[in-house]
Amino acid sequence: MFLSVFDLFKIGIGPSSSHTMGPMVAAGRFLDRLRVTPFHPKALRARLHGSLALTGVGHASDRAVILGLAGFLPETFDAAAAEAALSEIRRLAQIEVEGIGPLRFDPERDLVMDFGPALPGHANGMVLQALDAQGDLLFEETYYSVGGGFVLTAAELAAGQSGQGPKGPKVPYPFEKAAQMLEMAKASRLSIAQLKRANELALRSAAELDAGLLRIWQVMRDCMDRGLEGEGILPGGLKVRRRAKGIHQALLAERGLNVTAPHIINDWISLYGMAVNEENAAGGQVVTAPTNGAAGVVPAVIRYWLDHVPGASEARVGEFLLTAAAIGGLCKHNASISGAECGCQAEVGSAAAMAAAGLCAVLGGTPEQVENAAEIALEHHLGMTCDPVAGLVQVPCIERNGLGAIKAVSAASLALRGDGQHLVSLDACIETMRQTGRDMDSRYKETSLGGLAVNIPEC
Repeated sequence: MFLSVFDLFKIGIGPSSSHTMGPMVAAGRFLDRLRVTPFHPKALRARLHGSLALTGVGHASDRAVILGLAGFLPETFDAAAAEAALSEIRRLAQIEVEGIGPLRFDPERDLVMDFGPALPGHANGMVLQALDAQGDLLFEETYYSVGGGFVLTAAELAAGQSGQGPKGPKVPYPFEKAAQMLEMAKASRLSIAQLKRANELALRSAAELDAGLLRIWQVMRDCMDRGLEGEGILPGGLKVRRRAKGIHQALLAERGLNVTAPHIINDWISLYGMAVNEENAAGGQVVTAPTNGAAGVVPAVIRYWLDHVPGASEARVGEFLLTAAAIGGLCKHNASISGAECGCQAEVGSAAAMAAAGLCAVLGGTPEQVENAAEIALEHHLGMTCDPVAGLVQVPCIERNGLGAIKAVSAASLALRGDGQHLVSLDACIETMRQTGRDMDSRYKETSLGGLAVNIPEC
């Protein structure tokens, strides 16, 4: 199994990797297929199922599909151009598709939210169709958005792929379990980050790897900085007020005073996570870490380390990210990072495990302590549901990123107090997450049909 650091950390747009980025990517893949088919389509149709339908409007899934069919992609997204394109598509009821031509598409009629049973492969399913002039079907494809912006066709899912494509290149340290990872680290006398780096170099040069890691952190930090300056009400109708800027200003004003309690450091950690996810909720540019809904945890812990821990250096952020990616890959390969599949334990839980591992590593932890840190963080998110109010990635998601970051820091600290020996292995914890997600009622897996989503009175 090999999952690149650039698969776990993808630059995209908010508010959801599964429900915004995934549908946009799927639409782009569908256009690529159309361009090589012998058909001459005249119209397009899209149908969203399961969680994609139930929370699609709140997650901007409808907009994402339309824009994806218009050629937009998450990593190069231009918000102003997108708004202009949406307006033109709605006005003309057609989409101009590069390499194919104008195709009839009326968003009001041709984009269907199907609230019936989910498709069999995954909770996040969608069907895209190409039609002839009479409206008869020429070609269709079923896609599943399986978490973190990963997209699979029905055939790929049935073949057992997990979102990272085929088996990929041969790498020197092909671990599929944490136990294998630790064995390889012991035998090679390499850190987890060094194992991961060696695997990445099977795909790209050292210069490309380092430049890519630097860009990931730069986008994360820029997103956080925008969140720390953002004001006003978040879109979507819940009237959730941005709080990060106000909290930040209050914390800055308290600096240097001898009256602040030690626990105020938790406010800084929460602040960083909330800033990222307020920006995500506003539809800004974010990095999946491993998802949009959990995008604040890893950058919050990195920022805490850089700004508040003596001896921290940005030169080691790549080491943090590589370690985190190794843990995230294990979570995705052996369980899930999708809230629609396993609840928020798979999103914020996985993110906290990744962040705890990264922090433990840069603080001098051994591979055994790093594995322990990841396990502690994940274990104490087990069973966490995904119940977004009104289908928006706002409540409880924004605060949950802050608390996930705090747990990650605590987990790393606890692991560093030990020698790496512990009762529950990371592998056992990940398997427990998988089983818990399988058994969890679908109402608590990103459908907004249970939990907080139905217990908040509508105003």
